[in-house]
Amino acid sequence: MSTDLSQNLKLLCSYYKSIAEVCRRLQINRPQFNRYLYGRSRPSANTLRRFCDFFGVEEFEMMLPHDQFQRLIQVRPQQQKEPLQASPLEEHMDKLLQFSGSEMEKYLGYYFEYYYSLACPGKILRTLVNMEMRDGKVFYRRVERLQENPQDKVSHNKYYGLVMLTDRLFMVDYESVNRNELTQTILFPSYKSTITRLSGLKMGVSDNVERMPCAVRVVYEYLGQSVDLRKALYMCGLYDPEDPRIELALKVAIDNRVADHEWHLRARPL
Repeated sequence: MSTDLSQNLKLLCSYYKSIAEVCRRLQINRPQFNRYLYGRSRPSANTLRRFCDFFGVEEFEMMLPHDQFQRLIQVRPQQQKEPLQASPLEEHMDKLLQFSGSEMEKYLGYYFEYYYSLACPGKILRTLVNMEMRDGKVFYRRVERLQENPQDKVSHNKYYGLVMLTDRLFMVDYESVNRNELTQTILFPSYKSTITRLSGLKMGVSDNVERMPCAVRVVYEYLGQSVDLRKALYMCGLYDPEDPRIELALKVAIDNRVADHEWHLRARPL
């Protein structure tokens, strides 16, 4: 990204109370905005248009040499918008999301998720997960394909959530139809440049009349930035623990038995 563009962006931000205020009004993640602000990344055409609309400048003006842009801004009246009062929840979520940073980019894409089903004890559930970034925040969608018996009709449950990265990946989602179920997943991050598998724990409630809170070991298997959705969803569903289509290493990683020396259900790093 050009030095002029980053310096011009800094100048425009200086007319506001803080960078945090600008990020809040733009609804953009602070670490992502910092990458533009310090010249480590160039905003997309759509993002640049958003910046220009917000600051009241033209796109070609943002590309001017900084000295020329500074003279232009100094003689132009600044019309700031009325301060927006963020709700306490928005402020807390904004603080949490600031910790995620650009490190989340390598985790974007599709995954198979494996764990012992909460609703169908004794069965391994394989679901499809997609993580994507929008406005500097990482969202994900999780799709369950359930058919407990061959004669049963196939049903699909969809969950939507948000991912935050500190020293672990914290994921919280909700079930999109009844909206009476929240699930939290915590995964070990990968410190390698290439993502293959992530392991952790999932906590939620069983999707049956019992509605009992449960915790299970879970593994995410990375599939790539794009997949054949029809084929990937067809491979999702319930599997017997002896089914050879589920790799042995995955079965070991999601086994929920606790050893004699263990006092807690702990994730198993891969």
